[in-house]
Amino acid sequence: MTQQQHLITPPPELVAAWCREADDNEPMFPQVAAKAAQWGADQELEACCEWVSQWTPRWPDGTRPEDELRAARRPKPPSLKEQALTALDDASDRLNAAHENIIRRALEQLND
Repeated sequence: MTQQQHLITPPPELVAAWCREADDNEPMFPQVAAKAAQWGADQELEACCEWVSQWTPRWPDGTRPEDELRAARRPKPPSLKEQALTALDDASDRLNAAHENIIRRALEQLND
């Protein structure tokens, strides 16, 4: 009986690399399974983006639908600046207004 390889099954070489990279202080299976799940999801997303791109090259505003799809499905984590501003908003009721303004102005001057 032959084994069929599914399109989102990672190649054996990649699985072997994940096994070599696994943290020795943690069980290997969950680490490799997580990488395999992410790899498969990324393969599926890229296939969807490729399919979408053949139907709509660009939207009227110049953006590409596959870029919007990718951004929606793989959002970037907030920057440290964004996290600090959110934390400041959460703590603003416990801070002196002048101190809050100083901290907020300093944070807003930082690059993301």
